[in-house]
Amino acid sequence: MMNLISRFVLLSVVAGSVLTGCKKDKPEDQITQAVNLDAELRNVLESASNGEGMNFFILPESHQYSLIPQDPLNPINSAKVELGKLLFHETGIGLAPKYDDMGTATYSCASCHHAQAGFQANLRQGIAEGGIGFGMAGEGRQAHPAYPLDSLDTQPIRTPSAMNGAYQQVTLWNGQFGGVGMNVGTEGQWTPGTPKFVNNFGHEGLETQAIAGLSVHRMVVDEQVCAEINMYEDLFNIAFPTWPQATRYTVRTAGMAIAAYERTMLSNQAPWQDYLRGNYASMTDSEKRGAILFFSKAECNKCHNGPALNDMAFYALGMNDLNGPGIVNGPTQDLGRGGFTQNPEDNFKFKVPQLYNLKDSPFFGHGGNFTSVREVVEYKNAGVPQNAMVAGSQLAADFHPLGLTENEITDLVNFIENALYDANLMRYVPDALPSGNCFPNNDAISIIDQGCEL
Repeated sequence: MMNLISRFVLLSVVAGSVLTGCKKDKPEDQITQAVNLDAELRNVLESASNGEGMNFFILPESHQYSLIPQDPLNPINSAKVELGKLLFHETGIGLAPKYDDMGTATYSCASCHHAQAGFQANLRQGIAEGGIGFGMAGEGRQAHPAYPLDSLDTQPIRTPSAMNGAYQQVTLWNGQFGGVGMNVGTEGQWTPGTPKFVNNFGHEGLETQAIAGLSVHRMVVDEQVCAEINMYEDLFNIAFPTWPQATRYTVRTAGMAIAAYERTMLSNQAPWQDYLRGNYASMTDSEKRGAILFFSKAECNKCHNGPALNDMAFYALGMNDLNGPGIVNGPTQDLGRGGFTQNPEDNFKFKVPQLYNLKDSPFFGHGGNFTSVREVVEYKNAGVPQNAMVAGSQLAADFHPLGLTENEITDLVNFIENALYDANLMRYVPDALPSGNCFPNNDAISIIDQGCEL
């Protein structure tokens, strides 16, 4: 029989072993784990960038114009950027509404792309003219009850983010805007009398979309408007000094200024960007594990790569269209790229979007059918299409079950939602407009929602 001293020693050893097993990692262990995560992440980034490493994913600062991709026909300068920032938010140019008494000067580009929503709409279906209320308050922006539904200026597809657009050569979910790159050869679709005809200017997508969008969304920019709204005439003179006066104050130059501004709207203050610049403490271990998954097992980087984590390619993932209760003037079936090219092989294929600031607006997919980043990740992890109209032969080869665990999904979502989140987008918003109007909306309800009456 053990004596008391022997039993005490044995119990002490056992207890010490149990307690050691329950202890949290020592500080030096945590440091080792962090170093290992950083090393693993650097390795996967080296592979994902074809050897270029972390620099491949860095977004330039917004004032580093020479480093920002731009349209050769519209070189960026500070005068254009400042003018574009104002015009993008200017409700005073909403001068061609269908109903003057209700719609005049009540909407702007930012109605559907505002900073508080990550330059998305914060709605499943964006509304410009004919909408009332601001999309971040109460029930959000709603259709004016007196507007006929067919007169509402509604988006026929879920409003994509305007962030990081410099990394898109063609724009919209179907890529129809842009008279360059992959749209060369589609000239037969640039129909006179339609917005696509603007492709004939030869601009890239952002410029083409901005020029076409001003008219599509019932806005007016001309010499008279610029003269009547304080400052705009001078701002156009500074931004486009070599343009003849007859063409200087136009929708085209306004669109070019807006596109120059949009090219500077970069999510370069996100934690992921800080990490890439060497601040390894800017991301949590979960976010780092998520980043490793993003560029490896989860296969996200096969479509989402480069500084904006996007791609100039179109894929069918079998997601549902913008339809259902509350959706007005929407398509019954959206053919995506095929609807533009008229090539059946392109049917149901949509452009790969950028991934920054997604959690600012709770709608995802071209039809806005997902309400969280996690839902999208789970959908792609399962690899089962939801839209029965999309034939299996059209689905992307990389749309297949991924085998991610619940913990891996959590880490991946943490990376996408938090590490890719720039919390300071208000730096891209003007303090006031030359018109003095409220923005991004200037209808009576929005003025109250936004506190503009104070």
